[in-house]
Amino acid sequence: MNVRLKRARELAGYAVQLTKDEGLGTMLARGAGFVRRRCFGKKARYLPAKKVLEAQRAEMAGKNFENCQLSTISVLTPLYNTPEVFLRQFLDSFVNQTAPNGELCLADASDAAHSSVGDIVREYQAKYQHIVYKKIENKGIAANTNAAAELASGEYLALADHDDILAPHAMYTMGQAIRQLREAGEPDGFLYSDEALFTKKIEKPLVAHFKPDYAPDYLLCCNYICHLAVFRRELFEQVGGERPECDGSQDHDLFLRLIEQVGGAAHVPQVLYYWRVHEGSTSGGTDAKPYVAKAAKKALADHLERTGRTGTIEDGLYPSTYRVRWDIVGEPKVSILIPNKDHTEDLEKCLQSIWKKTTWDRFEVIVIENNSTDPATFAYYEKARQRYDGLKVVTYPDKGFNFSAINNFGRKAAEGDYLLLLNNDVEVVNGDWLTELLRQCAHPGGAAICGAMLWYPDETIQHAGIVTGLGGYAGHSHKYKKKGGSGYLFRTSTVQDFSGVTGACLLVKTAVYDEMHGLDEQFAVAFNDVDFCLRVRDAGYRIAWTPYAELIHYESKSRGGDEKDPVKAARFAAEQQRLYTIHGKENILDDPYYNPNLTRDREDFSENDDLRRLKEGRVTVRFRGGTLQ
Repeated sequence: MNVRLKRARELAGYAVQLTKDEGLGTMLARGAGFVRRRCFGKKARYLPAKKVLEAQRAEMAGKNFENCQLSTISVLTPLYNTPEVFLRQFLDSFVNQTAPNGELCLADASDAAHSSVGDIVREYQAKYQHIVYKKIENKGIAANTNAAAELASGEYLALADHDDILAPHAMYTMGQAIRQLREAGEPDGFLYSDEALFTKKIEKPLVAHFKPDYAPDYLLCCNYICHLAVFRRELFEQVGGERPECDGSQDHDLFLRLIEQVGGAAHVPQVLYYWRVHEGSTSGGTDAKPYVAKAAKKALADHLERTGRTGTIEDGLYPSTYRVRWDIVGEPKVSILIPNKDHTEDLEKCLQSIWKKTTWDRFEVIVIENNSTDPATFAYYEKARQRYDGLKVVTYPDKGFNFSAINNFGRKAAEGDYLLLLNNDVEVVNGDWLTELLRQCAHPGGAAICGAMLWYPDETIQHAGIVTGLGGYAGHSHKYKKKGGSGYLFRTSTVQDFSGVTGACLLVKTAVYDEMHGLDEQFAVAFNDVDFCLRVRDAGYRIAWTPYAELIHYESKSRGGDEKDPVKAARFAAEQQRLYTIHGKENILDDPYYNPNLTRDREDFSENDDLRRLKEGRVTVRFRGGTLQ
């Protein structure tokens, strides 16, 4: 089926469901937002409305740096031969903040031919008290940033480049976010926001980087945090500031060291920083600064050493991305559970690919026979046992299809340290697929669950992680995307943190599976994997997904579509409702690893048709911890 047609059908289905759940008015409003975003102008779409900015200024009227009741933030900016137009735009963005809790600390390493940089700053200093300036010797970006930090008096520090622009509500929003964290008793040592790219004016942005909440595995693959990062000055001093030996990836290195101290990070889903795209800027790619990759690998290797973990740091699939090839601790055994009813051609393809290609040799395969009716199926099992050394076939004793109950039954026969739930209609692509799944789990601080990249036979993505809330319930990241791209912010080409992965290929620590009492058998067909993963996530474990384990999924060949059968459709609707009942609708619609400014109507990580939370300047913040050792 054509990809556009698939998406259109799924969108139409979602519109019908939305109308049933929330009424025609909500569906029409959502549809109007879609048309408005797609067909009309996008000017200033990430900025709060003028009345919101005016309200913030009115709230802060007559207040100053000391008494505005917001935490003070010193913005650290090294200057170096900054073009006048860039410098004035940057300085204007600071002095026009809606709240006065900011201090700008400028360390100027410009050469003698660019003395005008200092002249321009002094011009602004004459009008604005909280701009601190010092002329310094150029010792590199890290040392120059540290020199700026020596000028700071704020409780918090932030990093900004001399050619970029702060959003007008950056200081206000971060100050309010810090207040919210403190009131909730959450760690307030490290915060970051979303950002946008622009060329000339921030009112005409190119694209936004809408980030997930703190995602430790993702951060090891690329510096997705970037701007605007705000952190306690005492922590910055405690870790020794930025390290010159990591120049080029000095911020990535700093973030890792700060998070080691805080135990996680807080995310503010507002665009508070505008990153200028021009020749020589890292926003245009690391080709402009080839030393970045070397510095990033050092930062990551040092992080592993500090946190007591071992692995090799390698280049990722795309420039400016990286890969930790974790050392697997011990030789864990994996029990592969494959439910099967007839369809022996599919099963044979699956088994043959496992035995022929898999390089990890510590595994067992348990086929769970589920009410097959074709006599040839049982004859096939006998032959398969002879051809595939150690293959087990166990017979599920109950009638009907219940994916959860079948796998729970199969677990009783499993001897492995890990369980791998695997559909019978998948085929292994790369020989180290199982090794790569284990790499994400079988090391100190590893994930409890790991999922794989699943392709349709036409080389489009079937599964690259589960995002809850898509279509109202859950969907697959980047579904139908053609092979060959990196995904939104590298999210199909780097190891990721997700709220769930598909049960079609799901590796889980056996101890965790047992702790959760297995799959919930009241989810007979749908959402059993989503429910299981959410229970694991909410118990404090991490769920990872890797692009380095690849399989082809001949999806639903053995079971047909539920929507064409009234009985199956009713069961599917009941399981949808059960997902809401157990986990809460708001929780389902609020996936921490999916930004609220991205759409829930599609699976392509496109912008939300409704950016009201940005226009309203809505201040929300969420802290997430992450295992670092």
